Amino acid sequence: MKLKFAVIGLGSFGSTVALELIRLGHEVLGIDIRDAMVNKHAEQLTQSLIADATDEKVIEELGLKHYDGIVVAIGENLEASILSTMALKNAGCAQVWVKAITDTHHRILSRLQADRIIHPEHEIGVRVAQSLTHPQMLDYISLGNGWFVVEIQVNERIAAHRNYAQDMQFNDIQLTLVKRGRSVLPPPYRELVLQPGDQIVLAGELDNLLKFAKQIF
Repeated sequence: MKLKFAVIGLGSFGSTVALELIRLGHEVLGIDIRDAMVNKHAEQLTQSLIADATDEKVIEELGLKHYDGIVVAIGENLEASILSTMALKNAGCAQVWVKAITDTHHRILSRLQADRIIHPEHEIGVRVAQSLTHPQMLDYISLGNGWFVVEIQVNERIAAHRNYAQDMQFNDIQLTLVKRGRSVLPPPYRELVLQPGDQIVLAGELDNLLKFAKQIF
């Protein structure tokens, strides 16, 4: 289904988000106060505009409250990021995701009720550190409030750990999917014997996932 998104701030992070949304088949409006950034991506996006997204009148004129989601990707200008977020929320825009630079910035955005606050550098740093520590971990997604979904490649050691189902139950972790080769194995997984090369998807609170990881890695 094709959705409509707006990305405010077309720097490195914002343009990456905007172009990936285009690749996924959605409509994307790119907004920036810098004409160079707008012109750079004019032919790649559905529409690109030079506009001040901190102005509530501009938000209203662009009809952004009718978009499916908006990403505020303004870089180092914290004031512009905060004012833009405030204007979007006051206009009744749904799904306002905002890039945060500092912890103070995060707290302010939280009080403005941004729907999701993103720390790109921090999240990438955590991902790299986790991948280096646990090479079997293929990917993970934060669900917020300390909950994560983690994809793991089963190696010989994990496959030999026959008590994984019991350990998951003890740690309140859910095994949500098992992929073997090109096939997805159907649940329930309680009696399943994992094999090296399987890919499993786990869901749970971060502390419980880390405890489980220490048991099986």
